[in-house]
Amino acid sequence: MSGASLASMLLAPGASLSDVAALLDGLDHAGRRAAVEACGLAELGRLYELAAASDPITAAHFVGAGAPLHPTVHDGWNSLPLPAFGRRFQKVFCRPEPGGPDRIFGYNEGGARWLIGPGYFQLVPTAGNAEFEARGAWVVDYFKVPDGPVPASWPWVVPNWVGPQVLVYNGTRDFMRKVSEHVSVGKPWSRLGELPFCFVLVRRPEA
Repeated sequence: MSGASLASMLLAPGASLSDVAALLDGLDHAGRRAAVEACGLAELGRLYELAAASDPITAAHFVGAGAPLHPTVHDGWNSLPLPAFGRRFQKVFCRPEPGGPDRIFGYNEGGARWLIGPGYFQLVPTAGNAEFEARGAWVVDYFKVPDGPVPASWPWVVPNWVGPQVLVYNGTRDFMRKVSEHVSVGKPWSRLGELPFCFVLVRRPEA
């Protein structure tokens, strides 16, 4: 299946998450990336809606069975009205060292990191907050940055109220839903409410 077929599927009457997941699961990593990168604002918005019916996303979706501080990279694509190079990014996740609350550490990688910063976050479960649970089982929370060691290869940890990244990440949360074995979809909220775009993440195969 081509990327265009995924975009068409998402906008077709009667679109189902199971069909979308089957299509994506049948592709390799490059094919999944091509499929999601053929999708725009309407398609990714529809994908987030369909993913409300999925099983709750789990920590293992983001970091697999990786050891603490082992990075897992997810290739991202957003629906902002930007050229393709401005819509591609990566979210990099790792399990923290044992101890502490249930959480995952992460940051954003991409061509603009030198300008806007790494956008560090904690990925945390939404269980116990009914409003948040309705949006997704896990949330990329930019109000929180790693509170323990991160991989040595990662950039310096800075809070999101420092520097230009305050305009991008500060005061924001991305709520995550499962799409398929390797793909998730996120929807951002700021202090002012829901933001008018979505993004997808495609987990890279383990090296």
